Amino acid sequence: MNGVLLINKEKGITSSDVVVRLKHILNTKKVGHTGTLDPLAQGLMLVTVGKATKISNLLTEKYKEYIATFELGYQTDTYDTEGKVINKSDKLVDKDKIIKVINSYKKTYLQEVPIYSSVKVNGKKLYEYARNNIEVELPKREVEIKDIEILSIEENKVVIKTFVSKGTYIRSLINDIGLSLETYATMTNLIRTKVDKYNLEDAYTLEDVEKNNYKLLSIEEVLDYPKIELDDEQYKKVSNGVKLSNDYNINDKVIFTYNNHLVAIYEKKDNNLIPFIVFNL
Repeated sequence: MNGVLLINKEKGITSSDVVVRLKHILNTKKVGHTGTLDPLAQGLMLVTVGKATKISNLLTEKYKEYIATFELGYQTDTYDTEGKVINKSDKLVDKDKIIKVINSYKKTYLQEVPIYSSVKVNGKKLYEYARNNIEVELPKREVEIKDIEILSIEENKVVIKTFVSKGTYIRSLINDIGLSLETYATMTNLIRTKVDKYNLEDAYTLEDVEKNNYKLLSIEEVLDYPKIELDDEQYKKVSNGVKLSNDYNINDKVIFTYNNHLVAIYEKKDNNLIPFIVFNL
């Protein structure tokens, strides 16, 4: 069993919980995911199974779309309703200003990683510093808010849809929007609706998988690279990770198969092709 499973994660469980459940349901130890969703969040997860666990890094590079709801007027230590309120403001913000500020975030900027996250600093996860009340300088990452759309504004409650790059924290984006409005903002709901070309509508629940009602996408399907079928001589070289000359005019990566079975992914380096991942048949 090798491939990628589109899962609709329910609210209230962790991404790790999903992996543990699937290991049991599918009766395999090789299950991973390509992007954490907090317990508060729900929606699309790309889950890798079997050999596909080796391509997780290729899938995490993809853009993701979210629908997020937030409230103005207070801030929590986690930037969502899972945390404790640390700041409040009675300031009323004009609707036109809310629209203007949100639209201004369609950009690339340095986003500070939230203290309650699993990002490591000096070998320790940030949330460990937070739980022990230890001060630490929070790292910043360049993120791209490729698109942001306001779906509704009702008093202090705002709903947005946004399409963002790898590593973007939506609760940090919302916190930043609140500060730009000279008030506070806290995320109350989050749904991941899209990862690259895959939509939430095509995902399966854990109950679907338990009932054997699902489709596993092949590695070749999820990776948009050229595919080349090898002959016997080429197979011997590729399966042993031998460097090849780029006679195929590959610009990035290429998938090699043998008897329609996945053998390896090679990547271009100078005028050659070198192993990126070699799979065992």
